[in-house]
Amino acid sequence: MLHANSENHDRLCGMNTSDDLTYMANLYMALADRTRLRILNLLRDGEVRVAAFTEVLGDSQPKISRHLAYLRNVGIVDTRRDGKWIHYGISWPDDQSVRNVITAALNSLSMREVCVADTDRYTGAFTPNQPNSGSAENKSDYTYAETYISQDADSDEESNYSSHNELDEFLL
Repeated sequence: MLHANSENHDRLCGMNTSDDLTYMANLYMALADRTRLRILNLLRDGEVRVAAFTEVLGDSQPKISRHLAYLRNVGIVDTRRDGKWIHYGISWPDDQSVRNVITAALNSLSMREVCVADTDRYTGAFTPNQPNSGSAENKSDYTYAETYISQDADSDEESNYSSHNELDEFLL
């Protein structure tokens, strides 16, 4: 698992202290997007590569990369390079109150049908030693525990909510 580095976190967020209100506003904006929440949900049990996000979430690589960059800039996602692969994981902040916010979000996500489905798709496609699950390339280096999360078949719910706010539209 990736470790929090408060100096790097503050540098990425452009702040001197992690208790700055600007940081908290940015954190909540990062958590205010459906795709970013689904990404965080998939990261709950370990590191994930962009290819897995694109396959599970059904979004393009550039879109996933922009959302990952947003989460990295806030300091709640970090990377680890392994050869030509980049693995993304949750970067737990030192500030306990911020950790509590992220934990609460992850706990809430674990009860959402769309997140359960995402996790099931991820587990089925990227867990080794399962016949006909994902490509051989992807199965070779992924072993993650199930997070007990499933799918949201309601596209109506999705249409009732904007997937981006104005700032997100500008940044994405």
